[in-house]
Amino acid sequence: MMKKMTILAALAAGIAFASCSNEIEMRYPPKYELPELPTVEGIHTYKAPLYWSVYEYCYELEQNGVANSDMDITPDEWDKIIDWVATDLKPYGYDMVCTDGFIPMPANDKSGYMTHYGSMSLKDLVAKCKAKGLKVGVYDNPLWIHGPKETKIEGTDYTFGQLYYDHSHTIKNPSAENMWFNWVVAENPGAKEYIDGFFKHYSELGIDYIRMDFLSWYEDGKDRNIGIVGHGYGRESYARALSYIAESAKKYGIFTSLVMPHLYNDAEVESKYGNMIRIVSDTAGGGWWHCSAQDKGKSYTTWPNCMNMFDGFTYWSHISGREKVILDGDFIRLNKFDTDAEKETVVSLQLMAGGPVTVADQYNTIGDDVRFYTNTEILELNADRFVGKPLSGKLGDRDNEIWYGQMSDGDYVVGLFNRDDNSRPYSINLQDLGISGEWKQRDLWLHADEGVSSTIKATVAPHGCKIVRLSKQTNN
Repeated sequence: MMKKMTILAALAAGIAFASCSNEIEMRYPPKYELPELPTVEGIHTYKAPLYWSVYEYCYELEQNGVANSDMDITPDEWDKIIDWVATDLKPYGYDMVCTDGFIPMPANDKSGYMTHYGSMSLKDLVAKCKAKGLKVGVYDNPLWIHGPKETKIEGTDYTFGQLYYDHSHTIKNPSAENMWFNWVVAENPGAKEYIDGFFKHYSELGIDYIRMDFLSWYEDGKDRNIGIVGHGYGRESYARALSYIAESAKKYGIFTSLVMPHLYNDAEVESKYGNMIRIVSDTAGGGWWHCSAQDKGKSYTTWPNCMNMFDGFTYWSHISGREKVILDGDFIRLNKFDTDAEKETVVSLQLMAGGPVTVADQYNTIGDDVRFYTNTEILELNADRFVGKPLSGKLGDRDNEIWYGQMSDGDYVVGLFNRDDNSRPYSINLQDLGISGEWKQRDLWLHADEGVSSTIKATVAPHGCKIVRLSKQTNN
C-alpha cells in the first residue's frame, strides 16, 4: 500500500518561494532532445470542468492539527455534500465532486489500485453521486504504486515489484530516497500495462476525471522548497510516462488533470499529453493573496512557475486556446475573499482564461456566495469553450489586466481587471483589440445592456472587474 501522504510541505512552499530571488525570471534549460514518442490525437476536445472539490474540508483539518492518517469523511457528511452540490450547483453546470490528497487512499482488493477514499468505498461514492446526477473525480496518479509488490499486473506475468527503480536506468539523484510515494518507472517491463490497468480500473468504477499530482517530483526529484525529494527519473522517462497516460486516458474516455509539473521547454510535454495543467501554486488559504497578490509579477524556473492565479494565467496564456491544453488556476475559496468585487474577479478570471471553476467552499462555509458561482451569463463562456487572452502576456505589464476573446457565435467578451487597491478608470478603444466598428455592450455581472459603442468606458472597483459581452447590431 502506498504510504499515506500529506501535501503540507507543498502548501508551505508558497511561503518560502519568495526568497528564491535567483529564480525570479523564467529561464528554461536548453532544449531537451526527446525520443520519438506517440502523438495522441484528439485529446483537446474537452471544455474546462465545473466541479466541487474536498480540498478546503481537508486543508482546514490539517491546519487544525489533524493528522492525515486520521482524516476521513463519514457517509452522512458525504450525503450532505452531495445533496448541496446537486441542489445548489448542478443546475448551473457543476456536475462533479472530486477527492483530493490528505485522506488515506488504500487499495483494498486484489487489483492493487485505489478502492477507497478513507473509509468510503469509491464504488459507493460513485453510486451516491450517480443517484443525484453527479460524476466523481478522483485524486490519484497512475505512477503511484498502492498495492503489495507481489500483486500481478492484469494480463501480464509482471508484478508491482518490477515497476520500482531497479538500478538499470540513469536517475537524477542516485543517493536519494523517494519521499511519500512509490513510483512506477516508465521504462520498466509492465509499466505501460500497469498504467492501462489504472485507467481501466477507474473506468469500470465509473470515474472519468483523474487529478494526478507531484509530477515534478517524478521528473527530477526536486522540490524548490524542500530540496531533493526522490530519485528523479529524468526528462525522457517523464515524457514516456505521460505518453502512456495520454494513450490509456483517451482509450477509456478519462479526463486528465496534470498537477505540479515543472512545464519545462514551454510545457511541450504536458501540453501534448494532458487535458489540463496546473499553472499556479496551491490555493492553501486562498483569498486575494492566491488570486493576485502573492509574488505579484514574478516567475520561477520550476513548479510553481507563478505564485498567484492572475500571473499564472497571464504567463501561460500563449499555450491555451480552443483545441489546446486547458490552464488550471487551482481551487476557489470564495469565503476567504473580502469583497464582492474580489469574488467576481476570481470567478471571471478562470472563465476568461478558459479554465475550470473549481468550488472548494463547503455547504457550511459558503454563506450567500453561491450566487457568484451561478451567474448564468458568464458561465456561457465555459459552455462555449471560450478561451480569452490578455492584451499583454508579460508579467508586471498593466495591459495584462485587459483580457478579450471571441465566442463561437461571433460575439466578443472583454474583461477589464483592476488588481490595484484603489479604483481605476478605463477607456478601451475596441480597435486596439482588433475589434472594428460599434457593438452592443452588455455587462455580464450587472446583467445590464449598456448601449452601442466602439469603446468601453468604466471605473473598476479595487480588486474588481468589468466583463462585457459585445454583440453585433442587427438591422430591423
